[in-house]
Amino acid sequence: MSIFLVFVAIGVAGAVAFAVVGRRPTDSDWRRFSGHIGGLVEPTPSLPAVLLPDTPDASDIGRIRFAPALRGYRMDQVDEVLDRLAAALADRDTTIAELRRTHQVPQ
Repeated sequence: MSIFLVFVAIGVAGAVAFAVVGRRPTDSDWRRFSGHIGGLVEPTPSLPAVLLPDTPDASDIGRIRFAPALRGYRMDQVDEVLDRLAAALADRDTTIAELRRTHQVPQ
């Protein structure tokens, strides 16, 4: 019985939404909201991007900010940060392995 009530509530909400809107948006409606005919306008970032410094540490990760793009964040900035993090982790792992070999520390 409760599943039936859920479907009824969804149907009522849909009917109310349809009654409020009254019609489907046309192409001219979409153009008016998109800014120009060619598509959506690239958003203007309100704050500059904050990427990783040359030698990142764990506290730098919490300060990372990417510039917004049309559907999420700028991929070039995300790729750069991930590449630098991967390089920093590889460097750290190499240093740890080297220190373990030098000092004969068991793993």
